[in-house]
Amino acid sequence: MATEQDYEKLKELMEFPTAMTFKVAGINRENLAQDLISVVQKYIPGDYIPKEKRSSKGTYNSVSIDVVAQNFEQVETLYKELAKVEGVKIVI
Repeated sequence: MATEQDYEKLKELMEFPTAMTFKVAGINRENLAQDLISVVQKYIPGDYIPKEKRSSKGTYNSVSIDVVAQNFEQVETLYKELAKVEGVKIVI
């Protein structure tokens, strides 16, 4: 998990607005991608088409969501809030 120091370093390096992709890996369950999109839309409203890829055994699902963040607070909030979604193991 990222520390506050990590966020401060990232904040110094990023310029806004910026296009970025959030990659989320979680347990393969129904509506995982839709639940992630719901979280993103709370902080950066828009139409999103997630890219999904299941693991070879079908246990996990990887979801990528492209966004355009307007400020660092949106980025920080999305990392934290996406990690809280049921079944999520990691947010990159």
